[in-house]
Amino acid sequence: MASSLLRILPIALLFTGDLISAQSMSIDSDDNVISTAKTLAANALTYYHGTEPGQTPGILPGPPPAGDYYWWEGGALWGTMIDYWHYTGDTTYNDIVTQAMLFQTGPNRDYMPPNVTASLGNDDQGFWGMSAMLAAEVNFPNPPSDQPQWLALAQAVFHTQADPNRHDDTCGGGLRWQIPFANNGYDYKNSIANGCFFNLGARLARYLHNQTYADWAEKTWDWVTSIGLMDGDYRIYDGAHVETNCTDINRAQFSYNNAVYLLGAAYMYNYTDGDQKWEQRINGLVDATIRDFFHNNVAFEISCEEHMTCTTDMLSFKGYLHRWMTTMTQIAPFTAAKVLPVLKQSAQAAVSQCTGGTDGKTCGFEWTSGKFDGSMGAGQTMNVLGAVSSLLVDKAQPPVTQESGGTSQGDPNAGQDSDSFMNTPAPITTGDRAGAGILTALVLASCVGTFAWMSIGD
Repeated sequence: MASSLLRILPIALLFTGDLISAQSMSIDSDDNVISTAKTLAANALTYYHGTEPGQTPGILPGPPPAGDYYWWEGGALWGTMIDYWHYTGDTTYNDIVTQAMLFQTGPNRDYMPPNVTASLGNDDQGFWGMSAMLAAEVNFPNPPSDQPQWLALAQAVFHTQADPNRHDDTCGGGLRWQIPFANNGYDYKNSIANGCFFNLGARLARYLHNQTYADWAEKTWDWVTSIGLMDGDYRIYDGAHVETNCTDINRAQFSYNNAVYLLGAAYMYNYTDGDQKWEQRINGLVDATIRDFFHNNVAFEISCEEHMTCTTDMLSFKGYLHRWMTTMTQIAPFTAAKVLPVLKQSAQAAVSQCTGGTDGKTCGFEWTSGKFDGSMGAGQTMNVLGAVSSLLVDKAQPPVTQESGGTSQGDPNAGQDSDSFMNTPAPITTGDRAGAGILTALVLASCVGTFAWMSIGD
């Protein structure tokens, strides 16, 4: 599909390096915003090696210790690049995005590829689903007809997460952080996993005009607020453990939590034709987000930035904050007057510190400092790319629906063939124990002597 482009891209980037470095990183006009966004997009793709021989399409180098990045951040990168295309019209990377998004769908077309099972969280799957949903909403070019379609992929993610096996009675409901029960973190229910689910539900409700998705979104919001993961001042906390009935709330706050709920609430506002309840919630969240995550109108990650203890994951959160707050202003327009000036000032601070590297255009993380801080990576570049390209929102079409020009094909049965190994194990019965005991005895008898030299631990 994209073989010719994939072969020439590294060479093209090499030959255009001098031109890119000569360009001014300015956002004082639409033309300069586009020029700066192109520079940032090219820089962001230097961290991606999935088009190179022997590398895996779709993912950034990792997961640790193989590289810095977990699987989910690849999905986040492609969402950033889809927005980049939507705002600038630059089709340079579309084939790469499509190849990457399709390669990671997994055998059941639900963004649960078996090779990431050991760290597969509902939030990880959710990020890929939200990028697929974005592709449907902005009419990103559809995949070939024999490949999974954007809307169907988003539905598959949502349907697998709405399955009863993902929800239990602990803490009164809600999704757990991890999907496989054996994963570290399966005992944790957190805001981002439930936020992605809420976000997707709200967007599918609007796109398909389907109340069932809206009901799930409403139920998820109510659960998050009922157990205190979102308080009365619209502070959103990280999560809690099921062993304590979710009473040991980790009060760390992250900007992408606020952003994912803000965008979902905006979609619910739009779907419900301006329900005052959702307008009130949006207003409360907007004020809280500006209060907590913008220092003098510049994005600031309060959980880690002051002492620069941010993980690789956290180093990418500002980009989602900018991108999702921007989209919010399109589908809940009453927010634009308050939000867009803040985002523009923050984007200017972001660009101003992109002075590192050999070309003098590498971006760091600490936007409030006014200078390059030496922190380089895919997340840091994606942040600024998302902030800059979003400045073109006034020229961009708002997210479409199935009834207003959306062309992506859905599938109401998407996600039904998901692997059963992701499910919580069934309760062990007396018969199971007896059968297991007999089988164990037979196996041990056959192994005695033959494997006596082997360690029990092995």
